[in-house]
Amino acid sequence: MEFHDSGLLRFKQVSDMGIIHPLYKSTVGGRRNEDLVITGNNQPVILQQGSTVLKVDKNKTSITSDVGMEFVDPRTQNTLFSTDYEKHEFHLPKGVKTLNVQRASTERITSSASSDLKINVDGQITVRGNEGVFIMGKTIDFRTGGNIVLKAENSIVLNGSVMVSPSRLPTSTGELMYDDGTERYKLCMCADGTLFRVLVESRNMGCQTSVNPCGATF
Repeated sequence: MEFHDSGLLRFKQVSDMGIIHPLYKSTVGGRRNEDLVITGNNQPVILQQGSTVLKVDKNKTSITSDVGMEFVDPRTQNTLFSTDYEKHEFHLPKGVKTLNVQRASTERITSSASSDLKINVDGQITVRGNEGVFIMGKTIDFRTGGNIVLKAENSIVLNGSVMVSPSRLPTSTGELMYDDGTERYKLCMCADGTLFRVLVESRNMGCQTSVNPCGATF
């Protein structure tokens, strides 16, 4: 080993170590024209600083952090990837087609003009917006094995044609009773795409009601 006045500690031979506790703002690196090789003997290689952990395992590499992360090119100082969405727009690296996350907070999710944006989940997905949720595209297709729930404090607006496959809708096995004490609502839509509901009080009841958000466009 070599000790330098600048605080640099250089290992000149292959070194076998267990856990290394670096000092404040320590840096691990190699020579300019040589690779730095760090291996784990049947164990993952873990680099940790506070709550930020880089774990290199046999089949995957994972990074977790509570304070965010940023990858910077050391030569150009250009930011390659950052979780600071207020300063940088996130783009998937070239060749990466799938992003797997448990929870994400961002202002916008978009795909390129020549490809589709697909969001798949094994269980349930919830999309929330502090100032509303806007979904735009040439074709928007929702497919689920359960329920699709749309909730809004004010209104839900659908701008464009809406198609529902009747074969996928559940049907009643018997005669509907309107006096069993159960409230039923009919989904209605204004000419501008605004959705609203009407309490069903009798058979063959339509959407004509004096209380609706359509105004003159109904």
